[in-house]
Amino acid sequence: MPSRTVELEGSCRCACQVRSFLQPALLVRLARRPAHGYELLEDLRTSSAPGCCDPGMVYRTLRRFEHQGLVRSTWNTESGGPARRVYQVTDRGLNHLHLWAQEIHSIHCALREFLADYQSLGAGQLEPTKGG
Repeated sequence: MPSRTVELEGSCRCACQVRSFLQPALLVRLARRPAHGYELLEDLRTSSAPGCCDPGMVYRTLRRFEHQGLVRSTWNTESGGPARRVYQVTDRGLNHLHLWAQEIHSIHCALREFLADYQSLGAGQLEPTKGG
């Protein structure tokens, strides 16, 4: 499950990041259809999935998913080129995807509520304080 942590760095910066979004992004693509790693990587590069384009991370995540039983892979040797490992989501992977979707929906609602609260402050007119 993703964590909902906000890290405060120093006294004047706040780093808010959605961590590990690669996992649900891969699972949702594999739920659509089986694919090989390079195909998944290219799809992620053209999408709005933040921080999902590191090839090493994609392949490590796919291997971890396979070890956890979330995906299975087979070698495709029919394409005429080098053999490619094709990944397919399992029933366990679909269940995991549903849990991710629930968690992301919950985070989405919390973010929407925060933004509404922030906008109600007249945030566009707020001036930052000096020195802190």
